[in-house]
Formats: sequence, structure tokens, C-alpha cells
Amino acid sequence: MSTGSRTRLAPEVFRLPVARLREGYYSDAYFVYTKQLLEEVGHRPRVLVQVFQKHHSRLGGIDEAIAMLKLAAGQRGPDGRWVPGWEELEVHALYEGDPIEPWETVLTIEGEYPLFAHLETVYLGSLARRSLIMRNVDAVVRAARGKPILYFPARHDHWHVQTGDGWAAHVAGAIGVSTDAQASWWGGRGVGTVPHGLIAAYGGDTVAAARVFAERFHAEMNITVLVDFDNDSPRTAVEVARALGSQLWGVRLDTSERMVDRSLIDSMGEFDPRGVNPQLVANVRRALDDAGFGDVRIVVSGGFTAEKIDRFERLGVPVDAYGVGSSLIRGQNDYTADVVMVEGRPCAKAGRSYRPNPRLERVL
Repeated sequence: MSTGSRTRLAPEVFRLPVARLREGYYSDAYFVYTKQLLEEVGHRPRVLVQVFQKHHSRLGGIDEAIAMLKLAAGQRGPDGRWVPGWEELEVHALYEGDPIEPWETVLTIEGEYPLFAHLETVYLGSLARRSLIMRNVDAVVRAARGKPILYFPARHDHWHVQTGDGWAAHVAGAIGVSTDAQASWWGGRGVGTVPHGLIAAYGGDTVAAARVFAERFHAEMNITVLVDFDNDSPRTAVEVARALGSQLWGVRLDTSERMVDRSLIDSMGEFDPRGVNPQLVANVRRALDDAGFGDVRIVVSGGFTAEKIDRFERLGVPVDAYGVGSSLIRGQNDYTADVVMVEGRPCAKAGRSYRPNPRLERVL
């Protein structure tokens, strides 16, 4: 399992809207007013800002936060031109993917406050979002006990979050993502399966759709086929395996949590038969093995969480990989930034104080 990289992504990777960050377009207005006021009255206190969160988590978004400081800290000169302020700041930070404790300081920024006061909203937002993804993916990776996790929540959120979220999922241990945008920061590609839409386009014939898809893409990816279109996954899995032969890498079970696969009808009564459940996976595995396709892998998806994955693993369900979607983008992992030192002296609001962290490293 990854514990984070000891290098940092270059600021250019993030394609930040630098001009708008500098003017405070994405920032809470009161930070913009604070910067404006301090500059107008000539009050430029040197402060130390300390950033933390309150969960056992994984640190995400720190490289993006640093990029914002490098590119958008500063001020307008007398001629209206932007004067960069990064060289005037002293920044210490942990690394992307580092495990972090509640209240642990993950970032400190020291310098004249007007140089960076306007950026608090955006760097905290980056840390909050990416750490949420990191923490959630880390949980399912641990639950899967080394089996691959496929990161599939793109359809459940706004497209604009894909690049950074995909990177966070990758650092946290996801083996694959579903869009090229999610894979772009490490130069990867999106992966996927023969979808229901293509099967429908071939009149509901899973085998026909799988044949065409495999013929076109088998040299570029591992061919995995959804086999629940007819709600008889064991039968469809075997039909696809016979049709594709060595071109087939795996089948994916995605039965709705409101439906019961036909193969389970005669065995109902001792378990919840809805959706993708342990007995359904066992039925598909048995059908493939009995037909001579023991090397065809089984991917499961549809409502999987860390808890559900853990239960499958404890039961020894014959799953080869997990596709996880919306649960990976749910929850919150908020960060807080406090001014805790002013001109080298303690100056924090009641209940807060400077919490040095020897794990922090100077950002050059």
C-alpha cells in the first residue's frame, strides 16, 4: 500500500486559473477584504498560519495547495503588475498520501499576511476534497486485502473534480480509474468494461456486444464484460467466455440491489438474495469453473463500501477485483487554518495554539 511520494507535483500539472486565484475570485470575500485592507493601511504583520484536520486520514491535495501559494501568493505593485510573493514565504508541509492524525499540523505558512491571506479558502478546499478521496480509497484498499480496487465514481460527481480526485485515488492505492482525466496526472488511461449501453445497442445481446468490443480493444486493455443484462449472470458469463476465449480477462457483476439474479431463485431463504451477494458470486465462479474457464476473473460492483468489501473478504467470496463508486466521494474531511504566531509571538484564538510537527519538511 502506498504511503505517499517524497516528491511533489510541479505547479504546472494543476493548470490553475492563476489570474482568478490572485484576485480572490474563488475565495471567501472576507479574506479578499482582509488582504485589501492590510495593503491599503500598510499593516504587514509577519504571521505563521497552521493547517490541520480532525480525522485519522491520508493527506491529499497538499501539492495543489503548495502550487496555489507558489503561483498566486503576492500583491499588485504600484504599476498594477503582479509581484509574486512565494519567495517571501517559508512553507513547511507533509507529503501527498502521508497518513495523518487528528489535529496534526500538515502545513505551515509563514510570511507577511497580506501576501497569502486571500488563498485560505482555496488551499483548504483542495486539502479537504483530496483528503476525503484518499481516506475513502485507503479504507477500501485495506478492506480488499490486496485485491485490485477500480475507482468508478466519475458519474456521481461534477466532471471538473476528476483530475485531482483520480490522482488522490491513485496515490491511496486504487489500481484503475475510469476516465482519462482521472489518470492524467500520472500519464495513465481510463479503464472500463463492456457497458450496458453497448449491450442495449446490440439489442440486449451481451455476447454480440462483447465480441465487437473485444475485437476492437483487446490489444489495448483487459476485456471485462458486464454479465447482468439478462439477470442471469452465471449463464451469461459462460456464454461470453465461450465466445471470447482468450480475449476475455474477466466478467463484472453489477446486479441492482433491488433485484434477485435468476440463478438464486431456488436457493432463497437463508440469505439476502438481492444485488451482488456472496452466493451470486459463488454461482458465477462455479459456472465458469465447470465450463473450463477457471482463469476468467470476477469483478463486482454496485453499492460496495469498505464494510461490504470487508464482509466479502472475511467470508472468502471468490472475487478478483472490486469496482467502487459513489461511496468513495461521500463524507467530509474538512481542514482549518489558524494564525497562531504574529511577529514571532504566540497569538491564536482561544482554544488554539501553535502545534509544531517534526514531520513537516521545508518546501523550496
